[in-house]
Amino acid sequence: MTHEPLLQVQALSHRFPSAAGRHAVRDAALTLYPGEVVAIVGESGSGKSTLLRCIAGRIAPTAGRVTYRTADGREVDVHALPERERRELARTEWGFVEQHAADGLRLNVSAGANIGERLMALGDRHHGRLHATARDWMARVELDPARVDDSPQAFSGGMRQRLQIARNLVTRPRLVLMDEPTSGLDVSVQARLLDLVRVLVARMHLCALVVTHDLGVARLLAHRTLVMRDGCIVEQGLTDRVLDDPQHPYTQLLVSSVVMP
Repeated sequence: MTHEPLLQVQALSHRFPSAAGRHAVRDAALTLYPGEVVAIVGESGSGKSTLLRCIAGRIAPTAGRVTYRTADGREVDVHALPERERRELARTEWGFVEQHAADGLRLNVSAGANIGERLMALGDRHHGRLHATARDWMARVELDPARVDDSPQAFSGGMRQRLQIARNLVTRPRLVLMDEPTSGLDVSVQARLLDLVRVLVARMHLCALVVTHDLGVARLLAHRTLVMRDGCIVEQGLTDRVLDDPQHPYTQLLVSSVVMP
């Protein structure tokens, strides 16, 4: 990892109009470096998914700033970018893995078309090359390449999530944002998917920000972990330190609820 940050979040807050003045995120700050995986953990309603969507530019914060260093070395304010440039960033240098794979896939086109779509957005129109790349990526995420022309609707939940990961990684993004990537999957499917994500992130030297309520996911994937409660980051540090020696009472409660019978 270099000492130059890839992403910086400064004093970021968000308040939904219908929340009666309550902040979904309040004064969040974090820094990500190339090749680093950071987990955001907390119970449902803690604000972690809202923070992720603010970082991704999908929700405008009510205060604060998200700064990203592009591949050509520019530092850009994500929320100050024109919509066209933000969309281009999202389909080239970034990936976003949705909690529910159906939200991150086009269910009315084939598996191969889902993978090739991001490449087509970059100007690749060669059908044979797109088809071959789709088959290659299906193999990388442990899907049968012979199913390249199948509809995602014919796939199981775990297979759809693998397909969504392939769709996001085919453009070799520098930053991947993941919102509860294993939620709703059987334990055995979760384990295989997490191992796949861990291997791909390491091989591709990706920077990843992973939202999860599962401390086991954080321990397996993340170099550092941030703990959120009521919209605030209450603790952060190296994952082993946070999970093995939690300092904040809320983190202690989270950890004890997992390790105690």
